[in-house]
Amino acid sequence: MTDEQTKDARLKSFLKGQVKSSLLSVGRRLVTEKGIDYLTARKLSDASRVSIGTIYNLFATMDHFIMAENMQTLDELYQEMSVIVPAANPYLTLNRYTDVFSAFVINHPELWQLLFREHLNYRGQKWPLGYLKKMRRIEALFEQQIGLMFGKLKTAERRLAGQVLEMSLFALSGFVAGHAWDGLRQVNKQNVCKLLLNTYLAGLASLKKVN
Repeated sequence: MTDEQTKDARLKSFLKGQVKSSLLSVGRRLVTEKGIDYLTARKLSDASRVSIGTIYNLFATMDHFIMAENMQTLDELYQEMSVIVPAANPYLTLNRYTDVFSAFVINHPELWQLLFREHLNYRGQKWPLGYLKKMRRIEALFEQQIGLMFGKLKTAERRLAGQVLEMSLFALSGFVAGHAWDGLRQVNKQNVCKLLLNTYLAGLASLKKVN
């Protein structure tokens, strides 16, 4: 490949990346403003002024596009959680992580519902490796603090404890992102998530004492 061909290939790759980034940005705006059911290839094409053919050339299917959106959502959540400086007391850090997690879900309900719906409709399909890695990064934040809080946990136990906690918070997040509680002013959604966290930690502590 000549230098000119290399430059041309790099330019095409750059432009392709720019278009993909723009489409994802438009898609996020549509979901946020109109809801998850509004996101179709036609609506995305109209809003972005990019042909449907180009959309499918870049993402193959709308399922692939939605997966890319969900991966970006996980990136944004991880970025907010990773800003937290771990406290000397891991219990405080776990509560701070939960605060950030619940606040993110509450502040981005439609984007979170887009992600949550994919898990709700799970039919045994394989998740992309990149997606699993992004989920794992978030899980590892909780797992590390659980390990510090319960120092006698074995590696396998610590990881299982982190997974159970993450799955429990994730399951609750579907309700937090929904609108069923919107009319109940006395319900603080963040406190509900923290209640789950602290109940789980208390149960884990009790089990360790028994053992």
